[in-house]
Amino acid sequence: MKKILIVEDDKDFLWILRESFNNQDFDVVYAENGEDGLGMALKEKPDLIMIDILMPKMNGIEMAKKIKEKGIESPMIFLTNLKDESHISQVMEITGGADYIVKADVPVSSIVERVKSKLGI
Repeated sequence: MKKILIVEDDKDFLWILRESFNNQDFDVVYAENGEDGLGMALKEKPDLIMIDILMPKMNGIEMAKKIKEKGIESPMIFLTNLKDESHISQVMEITGGADYIVKADVPVSSIVERVKSKLGI
């Protein structure tokens, strides 16, 4: 069973994602801010990390930097509504090519499929 970490501060969207992945037999752990997300990444060593960019306590880009500094190599998918070039380029620079999904443009079923594809399932 693959473990994914979802770091998302929108409680309703987080619930939808958790249910969608639980229904596909993923082991789901989650956090509602970047600081707690970093702690969960270090503790749980997930197979994949999904990160919102705009979050309280620590934004997703800073969280990704710290994850890389700690040597965690889990693939990352950024879920955000930010479409501007500066955020996209920051994400790519830090992660070396993480997926970047604009959540308003993509149904949750497509997000699940993207995760499966990234994990080779």
